[in-house]
Amino acid sequence: MEYMEWFSTRLTELRLEKGVSARDMSLSLGQSESYINKIENRRTMPSMAGFFYICEYLGIEPADFFNSESRSPKKALEILNEFEKLSPVQAEHILSVIKDLVAK
Repeated sequence: MEYMEWFSTRLTELRLEKGVSARDMSLSLGQSESYINKIENRRTMPSMAGFFYICEYLGIEPADFFNSESRSPKKALEILNEFEKLSPVQAEHILSVIKDLVAK
């Protein structure tokens, strides 16, 4: 596996999901305007601290960044938080709907 390529692709996916430009994300992280662009174009990698700041900015846990099975980790967390407020009967209905959607 080409880790630098995978990392840059995953960062791009998550940034686009958030709906922010690479420039805006870079500046929001207190970096130069080309910081994220350089990572996404495989010219550099963030430091460990930089990686944690990226995850914080994206609103995800570091483990979620590496879980490529989850295409939308922030939405999954939001859904889980709301799901936990449901009664068992409501939760079963929602689970049935989700399973039906996934099957299609």
